[in-house]
Amino acid sequence: MNKKYLAFAAATTAAAVALTGCVETKSDVEKESTTSPTGDKPVIEVLGMASQEQDVNIVRDQLTKNGFEVKLNIQPDFGSFSAQRDAGNYDLALSSWTTVTGNPDYAVRGLFKTGGDYSNTADEQIDTLIDEASTLIGDEAKEKYAELEQALVFDKAYIAPLYISKKFQGIYSKEVNPDTVRLPKSRAQAWETISFNDTAKNTTEPLILHQAISSLTSLDPVKGNDGSINTLNTNMYVRLVNLSDTDEVVADGSLSYNYAIAEDNQSYYFVLRDDINFAKVENNQAVDTGDLVSAEDVVFSLERAKDEKAVPDHRTYSIHENIETVEIVTDITALESVQTANGDTVLDVLSQQLPAAIAEVVASEADVDNAAGKYQVVKITTPTPFPQVLNYLAHQSGGIVSEAAVTAVNTFDVESYDPNVHVAYGDQATVTEGATYANHLAASGPYVLVQKNDYEATFVKNPAYQAGTENEPKIDKVNVRFIQDNDSALSALRNGEIHVLQAVPETKLDVVEGDANLTLKTADSNAVSYLLMNPKGRDVSTSVDLRKAILYSINQDEFISYYQGNKKPAVSTVSPLVDTGLKLEADSAKVKEFIQAYQATK
Repeated sequence: MNKKYLAFAAATTAAAVALTGCVETKSDVEKESTTSPTGDKPVIEVLGMASQEQDVNIVRDQLTKNGFEVKLNIQPDFGSFSAQRDAGNYDLALSSWTTVTGNPDYAVRGLFKTGGDYSNTADEQIDTLIDEASTLIGDEAKEKYAELEQALVFDKAYIAPLYISKKFQGIYSKEVNPDTVRLPKSRAQAWETISFNDTAKNTTEPLILHQAISSLTSLDPVKGNDGSINTLNTNMYVRLVNLSDTDEVVADGSLSYNYAIAEDNQSYYFVLRDDINFAKVENNQAVDTGDLVSAEDVVFSLERAKDEKAVPDHRTYSIHENIETVEIVTDITALESVQTANGDTVLDVLSQQLPAAIAEVVASEADVDNAAGKYQVVKITTPTPFPQVLNYLAHQSGGIVSEAAVTAVNTFDVESYDPNVHVAYGDQATVTEGATYANHLAASGPYVLVQKNDYEATFVKNPAYQAGTENEPKIDKVNVRFIQDNDSALSALRNGEIHVLQAVPETKLDVVEGDANLTLKTADSNAVSYLLMNPKGRDVSTSVDLRKAILYSINQDEFISYYQGNKKPAVSTVSPLVDTGLKLEADSAKVKEFIQAYQATK
């Protein structure tokens, strides 16, 4: 993936390129356009970016063919796109979302629930359905998510789905061992497993990766939830749990040896390992601070993760709003007396495959000694049964930060914070070459960011991250090269200028497959592209008939044809995770009907 976490993407130019496949050219569409009965076509402004002109061309042609007049508002980059979106200068915004936590609640809560981190929707019915679905599993969950999709898409048409993407990863296998490069369905790319074919190069040569966005939202994991920092923060901060490549919640490669769920599905326990220290940067090198990534840091990190007012411009609090308490367990009998659903005690589950049996649970990191049976255990509770909390803990915003490092930097009052005056932990300027450079990061993960410029970001291995285990990072140095254009990135891959390209364009798969120096990997993804209707100040904001006319103008088969079968039909952002049985079918008769109903009210 180039994971698209909230990447609102689209594109075109004034001289739009005619598309191939079954998609008609602009002139063809104009000939076939359906004029409304009054002779006045509804005018729709489509907002997008210049990076994906194919999608906006298809949307434009489909709307034009169905009787709309289309205006294009095309921005050169994500920053200017976001500014236009925030200003409300659109009827439709081409948007996309990847559920990087692997659970359906994340696919909707932040996007469509009132007050969500990225939500423009305020609908009590939608809110209720999201909350009800989040507590269910199995067939009951499927039925509730079907109700949600019916309301969100078909009844109220807040979005119009376009497609589900697959993942296509290109590897410069002439140098890098493709067997060591993972391609997870949801989580960000894991760097620590990657190795050169010649392992001697692991300590002498940098691994060169790729990212399109060079402006980083924040290196504080709770202050960003987008494609600029998701992979970077995932590799810089360890979490209590991880997602496997197929979206199972696992302790592998995390801060926990094991985790246990009490039978009430409201209490979750994690036994922590003692072989990870925070790393800081001195003289462009990673230095072991000697500060253990401890239960105290876990409590601090998750308390601020769920508190909207913990930091200025908190971007991820809704992800963790179902955490009620985070505490350190200090009485081992509290683990012995609590049962799990399968009848074992929490202590039994936590005790599996540890360096030594749990003899004592300790409150202070100073008393931790796993080899002697002294462990820290963290307990998290939720106000209602909510097993999806584990998926959220695997999200990059669940990354564990250093209480000492963060509080040393964030000395300002949050309510009076001024970005022109104050420096916040993780500010991009503090790691950017030049006068503002003052790297204060403390990394709990396998790598730490040393510095960046407009060309690339440089990371080095955390020397105190699970040293001597299979999770110790293989390569000492990672450079993330910023290349906005995907075709240019593919050329860089073919030339060996980058070693891994996470998002090979669907139309260029044959290029990778035909290059003897490259290896192509393919996987399903949770990435969904859709049209977001403007909720304020436009006719689409108030007319459900107009929104439904747009919805039924969308023919997903044309997108799938253009992408040579490498896209899948979608209904909502839930589609890759839950098969609700619903399907969107383009219907020009319904479009005419809804346009007429809309015009009758004007």
